[in-house]
Amino acid sequence: MSKERKDNSFIKKPVYPGGNAAYRKFIKDNLKYPKEALEKKIEGIVFIKYTIDHKGKVIESQVLKGIGHGCNEEAQRIVSLLKFDIPKGPRKLRVTFHKKTQISFKIPKPKAKPVTKSKAPQKSNMVYQYIPTPKKQAPKPAKKKVSYTYTIGQ
Repeated sequence: MSKERKDNSFIKKPVYPGGNAAYRKFIKDNLKYPKEALEKKIEGIVFIKYTIDHKGKVIESQVLKGIGHGCNEEAQRIVSLLKFDIPKGPRKLRVTFHKKTQISFKIPKPKAKPVTKSKAPQKSNMVYQYIPTPKKQAPKPAKKKVSYTYTIGQ
């Protein structure tokens, strides 16, 4: 009979459902670039510290290093939307967790406008002319002369 292994940590840390990839996708999808920062072409990273309660909700956030122009407030807004899963521990402990993260603000590239066809036909000054090209015939392969040598043994 093998021994039962003990867990390395007594208190389980909160985990974002879906892992780091889902965490980054959530931030990317919900990030709204502030108008003031867009007008002044401000880019950078906001460093933020937040507190997670025993239910997995973010209850408090604090900007450690910001870039201003509405980006700090937007970072706090996004962090307050986060919801974490708290794995169950050996006892029903109510522990608050502190985490740090960084949110990047990069000016989005303008999307290319799709070309739409108008209902009214457009007149064009171009004239198209079709000139068929003569078909080239492949040259016939030359017949190769083949010679065989036979040796008859006695």
